[in-house]
Amino acid sequence: MTGFAQVKGHVTDQLAFTLSLKSVNHRFLDLHLRMPSDTDALEMRVRRVLKEKLARGHVEMTFSLERSGSNGFALNREVVNGYVQAFRAAAKEAGIVADPDLNAVFRLPGALEGSVEADPEQLESAVIPKLEEAIAKLDHMRADEGKAIEKELRDRIARLALATAEVDKYRDVILKAHVDKLQTRLQELLGSQVNPDRILQEAAMLAERSDIQEEVVRMQTHIKHFLQHIDGGREVGKKLDFLLQEMGREANTMLSKTSGVVGDALKITEHGLAMKSEIEKLREQVQNIE
Repeated sequence: MTGFAQVKGHVTDQLAFTLSLKSVNHRFLDLHLRMPSDTDALEMRVRRVLKEKLARGHVEMTFSLERSGSNGFALNREVVNGYVQAFRAAAKEAGIVADPDLNAVFRLPGALEGSVEADPEQLESAVIPKLEEAIAKLDHMRADEGKAIEKELRDRIARLALATAEVDKYRDVILKAHVDKLQTRLQELLGSQVNPDRILQEAAMLAERSDIQEEVVRMQTHIKHFLQHIDGGREVGKKLDFLLQEMGREANTMLSKTSGVVGDALKITEHGLAMKSEIEKLREQVQNIE
């Protein structure tokens, strides 16, 4: 689910920071962190916290430090001179006349050194509580979107349950349609000599292969479990996705068992296709939730 949160904090009187989180839909947890190069230890802790608190989503975190005071930065002369000399050497080799842009040079890694540095433990103790605050804000925004998604899931699963009930109503009609079709076929092949007992035997075997009761019962069970997971709370996206895969298989089996029937039994095709449509739309939505 999508969301955005930003927090600010202080490590010391001269060292502040800004932390931003942005999340968009993704099937798995995909973390992308943008942090200063000298905060490797903090980055490892931040990753652990994000993995503990978030389950799915493409999450981007941006962390920046802001130093204050007249002596906030110091020039790294060795690095800057090295960049300038390399620039002039490249310009001479290329046969062009140009001077380096100091604004661009100062943005290069290591060109400026902060004279106000933070102890790693001090930095972590200041940042982690703010990170948890940002996650809480992000979750609040994502929860608002989740309520809308939950309503749509409940509406669609209700329509799926209704279509399943309608299919179940035509179970006897379908069996009769198969028996009639079998009887007609046998009479075509054997003429008037067809044995009624033979028809009953063939019809019994056909009914066993064509009965959709098991699929209907399993579909109803999956729907019940789907609603239980929605009521259960966090991290249900993958479970719901698995259930919908199973529902799709049941719907396909129902349609395959009723192919070729005529008359009122044809209505099961209409309901079966409606079931498949709802299942596909449900799968699109559950990709967006934890």
